[in-house]
Amino acid sequence: MDKKKVLVGMSGGVDSSAAAALLSERGYEVCGCTLKMYDNSVLGESYGEGGCCSLADVDDAKSVCRRLGIDHITLNFTDEFGRHVMKPFADSYIRGETPNPCIECNRHMKFDLMLRRAELLGFDYIATGHYADISYENGRYLLKRPADRRKDQTYVLYTLTQKQLAHTLFPLYGMDKPAIRQYAEEKGLINSRKPDSQDICFVPDGDYGAFIERYTGYVPQSGDFIDNEGNKIGVHSGIINYTIGQRRGLGVTFGRPVFVTDKNPAKGTVTLSDEKDLFKSVLFLRDVNLISVDKLSEPMRVTAKARYSAKEQEAVIYPTKNGIMRAEFSSPVRAPAKGQACVFYDGDIVVGGGVIDGAEE
Repeated sequence: MDKKKVLVGMSGGVDSSAAAALLSERGYEVCGCTLKMYDNSVLGESYGEGGCCSLADVDDAKSVCRRLGIDHITLNFTDEFGRHVMKPFADSYIRGETPNPCIECNRHMKFDLMLRRAELLGFDYIATGHYADISYENGRYLLKRPADRRKDQTYVLYTLTQKQLAHTLFPLYGMDKPAIRQYAEEKGLINSRKPDSQDICFVPDGDYGAFIERYTGYVPQSGDFIDNEGNKIGVHSGIINYTIGQRRGLGVTFGRPVFVTDKNPAKGTVTLSDEKDLFKSVLFLRDVNLISVDKLSEPMRVTAKARYSAKEQEAVIYPTKNGIMRAEFSSPVRAPAKGQACVFYDGDIVVGGGVIDGAEE
C-alpha cells in the first residue's frame, strides 16, 4: 500500500519540526515546506534578516529536514500575504478596528494556498504544529481542543472548512510543550530549545502605527479625546495608536483610571470613560464560519471567547440575519473590539466563530 503524502508547514520553530518528525515516524511520506510570506524590509531597517520568517528560520527548517531524512521546499507567497494579511491588517486598524492577522494567515495562506499547492504537487494532506485535534463524527469533520488546554490554538483556526479539515493533520494534539521539546531534543533537532515567537511576525516590535505608516504611507492624524457626552477632554496622537480597553500610555491624566471605550475614525475621536463602559452583553458578528453544524436554524447555547486570551463565557448564538450573527452573553464581556474574533464552543468542540462588527450593553 502506498504511503500517504503529507506537506508539513515548517516555520523553523520546534512545534512544526516535531510535527514533521512525528508524522515521519507514523509512516507518512513527509516533505517540509516553509512559506516565504514577506520581504524582511517591511520590518524596518533595524531588523534586517532577524525577524520571524527570516533566512535563519528557513535554515532551521532545512536543517531539521536533513536530520529527519525528508525533503524540504520553500514556497514564495509574498504577494498573496501582502494582499490577504498585511494590507487588510493595516486597513482594519485605519478603520478603527483591532484585527487578528494570525487568523487571516491561517484562513488564506496555510489552509488555503498551501493546501491548494499541496494538492497540485500530489500530497494527500497538509500538516502544521498547531495545538488542536480533528475528528470525523456522524458525517462531519470536527475541530477540537487539544489535550493541553494551555496551548489551545483552536481560536485562530475557527475559519477552517470541511474540505480543509478533511485534508489536514495536527499531530501535536495529544502532547504538551515540555514533552514536545523533550521529543525534539531526543530526535536531535537543532531548534528543540528555540523560544516561541510571541509577536505578530511582521510587526516584531509591536509598534503597529510605525508599521502601518511604513507599509501604506498612512500618517496618523491627531484628534480629540472625548467623554461619553462628546466633550473634548484632551488630544490623541491618532486612532491607530489606541485599542479598546487601553488604560496606559494615553498621554493624559484625569486623577482617576479612564479607558478607551470607543473609536470613531470618521470623526477622528477616541472616547475615554470609566471601566464599566467597557462591558457589553451583545455582540454582532460578520464573516461567520460554522464547523460543527452546516447552518444554524435555531438559537444555540455555547461558551464563547471574544479574544484569544479571554475567559470563556456562556452565551446564546442566533441564526445569521442579513449576514450578521447575534451573540448574547449571560455575563457582560469586557472590552470586545471590532475586528477581533468571537469563537464558540460546545465542550471541546469548536462550533464556529465570526468577526466582531459591533456591540451593545
